Amino acid sequence: MTSDQAERIALNMLAWLVSNDELLPIFMGATGAGQDTLRDNAGDPEFLAAMLDFLMMDDQWVIQACDAQGLSYDQVGQVRHGLPGGSQMHWT
Repeated sequence: MTSDQAERIALNMLAWLVSNDELLPIFMGATGAGQDTLRDNAGDPEFLAAMLDFLMMDDQWVIQACDAQGLSYDQVGQVRHGLPGGSQMHWT
């Protein structure tokens, strides 16, 4: 997956997150992001990577986001790998 493909898919995932009335406040509370932050950083690959890291904290969130986008569940990891910091191993 190219970085452009990863960014496009991640941007679609962000659009899904923003439209999710239950999950968006959790994301904003956990990250401190406000509406301006979302708008100003939507095209930033590092912000998109952080948003995917948040989504990947809960399997149900991944399932819901992937189902809404028509993606297979393992694609989120592939997309994350295509964004900044995605090739780093996290052992937590």
